[in-house]
Amino acid sequence: MSPSGEPFDPSLIVFAALAIFVVWKLRSVLGVRVDRDAPPPTQFEPRRAPMGPAPLPGAAPADDLPAVRPEDRWKGVAENRAEAITGLDAIAAADPRFDGKGFVEGARRAYEMIVGAFAKGDRDALRPLLAKDVFDGFAGEIARREAEGETVETAIVAIDSALVDSASAAPRLNEITVRFAVRLMNIRKDKAGEVIEGGATTPVEELWTFARDPRASDPNWKLVATRAV
Repeated sequence: MSPSGEPFDPSLIVFAALAIFVVWKLRSVLGVRVDRDAPPPTQFEPRRAPMGPAPLPGAAPADDLPAVRPEDRWKGVAENRAEAITGLDAIAAADPRFDGKGFVEGARRAYEMIVGAFAKGDRDALRPLLAKDVFDGFAGEIARREAEGETVETAIVAIDSALVDSASAAPRLNEITVRFAVRLMNIRKDKAGEVIEGGATTPVEELWTFARDPRASDPNWKLVATRAV
């Protein structure tokens, strides 16, 4: 009998032994003290999700992936030229927001806008797209045409390619030169409306250089030079 006079139940010894065994087993496996009010131990913190998309099933570990070749870093953006690749690398390192493909698409649109505005003599459309000295040259030619009564009609038949030919990064000025291969149809008429020249589709290859101050809040690039190839 128990000291209180109650009949002694032998099963209590079995349950007590089981409880002691379970606690001992938990301590030996987890190696930590379980407190109901204590914070969870650090080794059970969830692992942070890796940045970027999850690897595809069956993909090789990141450490086993081959390094990207220099000529492939700017594929579809630049010609396979050291002046283009190293220059774009330098610009991207200085400005993480730089998007090579976005730049080339913007350069194509700028080409269309500038060629069209120049043909129409639209100075207001040209001014924000050109550096001052380039604008002055374009405006001077527009003034000459107006003085002689000439008009120009230009149609861009196709832009066959637009790739970065060279690039450079400097603290106050980044420059990118794009090689355009296009097909143009130009018609120049005198003040009587007679065709002076043009009328046929002509393949043209030109180098246009765009520049931007990386410190500026304005994200737009301006045309600073043009040259026929």
